[in-house]
Amino acid sequence: MIESFELAAEYSAIRDKPENYDVPHEDDFSDKDPNDLLEAAVEAVAENCDSIREEEVLDVYRYLLKNAATTPGVVMGKLLDSITSGLKAELEATVKDVKTGDQEAYMSHRVPLDLYAFLLAWFSIASEKVKGGEDETPAPAAKSRRGRGGKAAGGRTASRATGAKRTETWSWQSQAPDVLHLILRVLEQLQTQRIWTSSVDRAAFLTAITRPAYDISENNEQLMKVIAVKDLVFKVICVSVKQHGQSLTLQIHITQGVPYHEHMADNMAECLNMLATTYDHTQTGEEVLRDIAGMTFTAQETKTPRAWAKFLSTFAELYPRSVYRQLALLINQQDSDAYPVRQAMMEILGTLIRDRTASYDESEDKKKTENEINGMFDTIFDRILDSNSYVRTTIFKVLVKVCGVSKFVKQRLKMASLAVMALEDKSSTVRKAAITLLIKLLETHPFRFNGGPLKRDELMKDYDEIQQQLKSIGTLGDAIANPVDEEDDDAPKGKKKSKKKKNRLDEDMDVDGEAGEEEGGSEEEGGDTETEEQGDMSVDEDNEEGSSSRKQKLKPRKSQININAITEEQQTLAEYDEKQLAFLKIRKRYCKDAINFIHQVECAMDVVVKLLGSKSKAEVLEAIDFFKTTHYFEMNGAQDGIKKMIHLIWTKDNNTTTTEDGKEIKGVRQKLLECYKTLYFEEVENLDPRGQVKRIAKNLVERTYYATLAELTSLEEMIRIMMEEGSISNEVIIKLWQIYGANQKIPSDQRRGSIIILGMLGVAKPEEVLKPQVELMLKVGLGKMGKTDLTLARYTCVALQRLNGSVKKVKGSLENKSIRYPMSDPIFKKLLSVVMHNCRSVDWFGLTEQVINTVYALAEQPAEFCDHLIKQLAQRVWNNPRSSMPADGPTPSQNQDEPVDDAPPEDNAGDTTILSDQTAAQTAGGISAAAPKTQSNDVADAFELSQLMFVVGHVAIKQLVFFEQVEREWKRQKEQKQAAEKAETSGKEKGKKDKDVDELDQVAGNAEDEIGDRMAAIRENELLYGHDSLLAVFAPMIVLICGSPHKFKNRTLRAACHLSLCKLLCVSSSFTDTNHRLLFKILETSRDPNIRANSVIALGDVAVSFNTIIDENSAELYKGLLDSDPRVKKTTLMVLTHLILNGMIKVKGQLGEMAKCVEDEDVRIQDLAKLFFSELSTKENAIYNNLPDIISHLSSGANATEEEKFESTMKYIFTFIEKEKQAEAIVEKLCQRFRLTEEPRQWRDIAFCLSLLPFKSDRSVKKLTEGLQFYRDKLHEPKVFERFQQILDKARQNKSKDKPDAELDEFEKILEEHKIQGQEDQALQDRVAKKAKKRAKAAGKGRGKKAAPIPEEDE
Repeated sequence: MIESFELAAEYSAIRDKPENYDVPHEDDFSDKDPNDLLEAAVEAVAENCDSIREEEVLDVYRYLLKNAATTPGVVMGKLLDSITSGLKAELEATVKDVKTGDQEAYMSHRVPLDLYAFLLAWFSIASEKVKGGEDETPAPAAKSRRGRGGKAAGGRTASRATGAKRTETWSWQSQAPDVLHLILRVLEQLQTQRIWTSSVDRAAFLTAITRPAYDISENNEQLMKVIAVKDLVFKVICVSVKQHGQSLTLQIHITQGVPYHEHMADNMAECLNMLATTYDHTQTGEEVLRDIAGMTFTAQETKTPRAWAKFLSTFAELYPRSVYRQLALLINQQDSDAYPVRQAMMEILGTLIRDRTASYDESEDKKKTENEINGMFDTIFDRILDSNSYVRTTIFKVLVKVCGVSKFVKQRLKMASLAVMALEDKSSTVRKAAITLLIKLLETHPFRFNGGPLKRDELMKDYDEIQQQLKSIGTLGDAIANPVDEEDDDAPKGKKKSKKKKNRLDEDMDVDGEAGEEEGGSEEEGGDTETEEQGDMSVDEDNEEGSSSRKQKLKPRKSQININAITEEQQTLAEYDEKQLAFLKIRKRYCKDAINFIHQVECAMDVVVKLLGSKSKAEVLEAIDFFKTTHYFEMNGAQDGIKKMIHLIWTKDNNTTTTEDGKEIKGVRQKLLECYKTLYFEEVENLDPRGQVKRIAKNLVERTYYATLAELTSLEEMIRIMMEEGSISNEVIIKLWQIYGANQKIPSDQRRGSIIILGMLGVAKPEEVLKPQVELMLKVGLGKMGKTDLTLARYTCVALQRLNGSVKKVKGSLENKSIRYPMSDPIFKKLLSVVMHNCRSVDWFGLTEQVINTVYALAEQPAEFCDHLIKQLAQRVWNNPRSSMPADGPTPSQNQDEPVDDAPPEDNAGDTTILSDQTAAQTAGGISAAAPKTQSNDVADAFELSQLMFVVGHVAIKQLVFFEQVEREWKRQKEQKQAAEKAETSGKEKGKKDKDVDELDQVAGNAEDEIGDRMAAIRENELLYGHDSLLAVFAPMIVLICGSPHKFKNRTLRAACHLSLCKLLCVSSSFTDTNHRLLFKILETSRDPNIRANSVIALGDVAVSFNTIIDENSAELYKGLLDSDPRVKKTTLMVLTHLILNGMIKVKGQLGEMAKCVEDEDVRIQDLAKLFFSELSTKENAIYNNLPDIISHLSSGANATEEEKFESTMKYIFTFIEKEKQAEAIVEKLCQRFRLTEEPRQWRDIAFCLSLLPFKSDRSVKKLTEGLQFYRDKLHEPKVFERFQQILDKARQNKSKDKPDAELDEFEKILEEHKIQGQEDQALQDRVAKKAKKRAKAAGKGRGKKAAPIPEEDE
């Protein structure tokens, strides 16, 4: 029997190296079956739990535990059952003996308890090595016999309760709850201080008995996810700390385990929370916090700071009071080098703010609590400028949580101000978090006095009314010179007033437009909140005759009394009681804060609009939510954001993703559709079905008001998608038709909007939406109403175009499913009627453009219609008498006057001209009104000739498109015919070789080429040069008018002819070759920026159609970048971007002009230029090959930019030089460039470009040192030497740590020497030049008399 057992030593042995533990008689057990070995020991323990003291029994347990890796799992399961049943029986016997008070009796249980604790601890250590024994032969069940005192009874019961599965396989997860329950019973029932009188022995037992709980918490993450197991582990630890003084053990376990086991952070925080709340023990948690406060974290550490940060955040969230008590120590960690710790500190402060705010009303010292909260807010606000973006993001997330409970308006205004500032942050995650904060501030705003919506105008009106009321009350003391402040009775006076004024500087916005108005600083509202007083002297600042001097203020009080005024004041004061006055002051403060808040949010809208184009998906989604929220609160500017976001409908990303925390993130397009449906299509409460339909129709129509062409195009795509999804009901479509066809007089915008929307709906389902209502469209849009409202007629034509079907053409496919109508259809008669209607409005051009588009979309023979139209217009121009149009003004149907041919030149003030052809739908076909009309007989001819020329040009370009459709149809028919012949041939001659099939394919290809050649010949020779071509008659006339601006001075005529010339140039290469120089001449000489912009677009189209013609003159295109008008510059940049990126023209050293646009004053031009270089960088070596030309163009010559703009431009362009080999070659080229330059400005520019290179390799530095001879004489220039110093610093940072700095130090020394030498040479040169200047000056003076000798200077 074992009489004594040194648990501490034995436990230390198995904890360090259990495989070296010496088991007596180990060799005797090695050749025996584990089942047989265990069976005898189990029998003995089951018979008497005290048998564990027998060496032969204990040795069996120790042997099996030492060899746990090779012991079958079922044997280990049986072993654990035996240990736990024996421990349970021993516990019951010990508790029974302790109750009797017999010390000798209960002290005899010490050794068995130590042994069981030792075995249990060892089993916990060995549990990771235990194999599951599913394939092992199950061991026989242990027999249970009653021993002394019935100790084995409990063991037998426990063994049966484990079930049959444990005899077959072993699982720690299934047995852990029972083991933990038993350990908990031991800790709760056992009076350890009576059995182990020595603290060392007692600590050893407690350490061993609780080892399974600590092991599970540290090493078994999966088991800790089981709620029941986790609760038992926490209870074991808490009881050991609370009842047995194991606080230090837990503290060490946490401080040593958390940094290495990530899952322990949250678990140990929960454990400490349970210890503090359930067991009323906070000391251990606070000790751990003090340990953390004393830790030092470096920026290079990652795992350890992140683990402690997670622990701090979780513990603060669960039990903030303990963290609050240690905040004075923990706050120092806000300056830690490790950013996760700084993040945790911000989260802690946010948690404490919420906790302190929740207990604010119950606080005895509210002022102290408020000061504490304000201090925490200030700490968070100061940290908003943290260098790490993760910390800044965390701060905004913390503030979002605080918004829900914060009762302090001042802090909310500060949050809004910081969020607006952070919208310009370089990190997308910070910007996204800032938008989230703004949304939360809006959703939880306290300014609900007016029912919720944040309408600035209404609040300003309320503020002004309150101001007037308080102003009338604030002057009541003037009659008796009473200096009492009527608004702020508790306002600081005398010296405190200056502090109050200083605080006014912190306000984000002065809502009244005058600083200090709230405090009564304005002369117009003296006494409003704080009188401008000195000591006890009164101030009467409401007197409009002027403020009194200080001497007048010091007059005797008696002279200031006004008896009549006192009487009036008493009557006025009688109308207000004290509560009403206080209420007015609160309302004023409320209005002022609300207006400040609204102002800040409105300032954010312009920035958030830009963020809608961000590359970050999460940021875009948050921006959509922002505008959705601001729209809900009816804020100014929200509607503009809603309109801008519609362009996101073209975003390709429409996939829903899931974040790490399980949050679903929708695609951008899906989110946009959801937003629009919520705002405009969802049913609202308290509205009948008819009202719902009317509301949706109204919302759809309003989307077209003041919409640009781009917005209408995006809206069309959105409505098409929604129509295909079935989101728009038939009732809404019927209502839109009712609006369109209403007989009563309604606003023209409503009728136009309805047909615009119907046309968009028809894109998805033309058969259902448009076809049944063709007669209505002809009656309304092309009838009497359409002739008076040409814009309505134009959009009606657009809707009619949808009738040909909406099947998209597949690239390379010859199939055409469009629907066409015979020429006898009434549609074409109506179209001709509306075009030939006598009208002199510039809207006619836009209408006619759409009429021709409609004809070519629907007609089977569109050329027949256009032939008739051109002839009728020609007859009207030349056959009608000139007197048919009155000279003094237009007919009733005319909307605008037209100038005569001899109108003033196009540069006259007030003239307006055409826009580009791309925006013709918006601006009446590109033709605009001209100067006021003067008396002339040919006024009608000029406008009608403009109409004719416009139609000729547009018919030419549409006929060209129609020829392409005809060519495709011929090829399709030919292909079908050949496919049928091929099928017939293969059916008859199955044995024919593949060679014959290839020959047949070749024949088909030749047939297609023949069709293409025939169509090309028609396009080249017939359209503009054929004897029977109607267009050939008018083409020379268009060229003549465009080429004779001094002869044809009518601006509308010239604009129409120029637009037609642009279209004709795309038809025939012969015509283009003959007349393209005219377009370059117009681009160079025209004073109208719109004509110049149209010329650039036309040249781009010609470059696509006839590449060789324009490629020879491509340099002329770049001149548009030098245009003074930003519209022309922007258009040129867009055209060049398209041509260069698609390989239409070759870059010949002109990229320097495009690089200038990177720093253009117009933001849109900047963005386009950056987009161009970003796309160009994807083409291999494109930027690298042109970099020398760009540098030369920007640095020298007549078009050189300012030095500051040069640096910012090159800083952007050098971001695309990423390959190390390119950087090395550029170093060599730039060094050689030094010897070709003589101007210091160019030296500085070259040195700056060198400093932008990364110098990551030794080869780059070597190239730099080899080029020393080229720049050594330039180093005396301070900026040049400074750039080389920057290069050396960069090279040192990128150098490998194992390489010495000797070479770089030597190179730096050489640079310094050449700098000094250069400075000396320059000084000498300056002295020589100065002396020569003096001699020349003296020689000039001595021409008439003998010159005085000039003393020589010492050199």
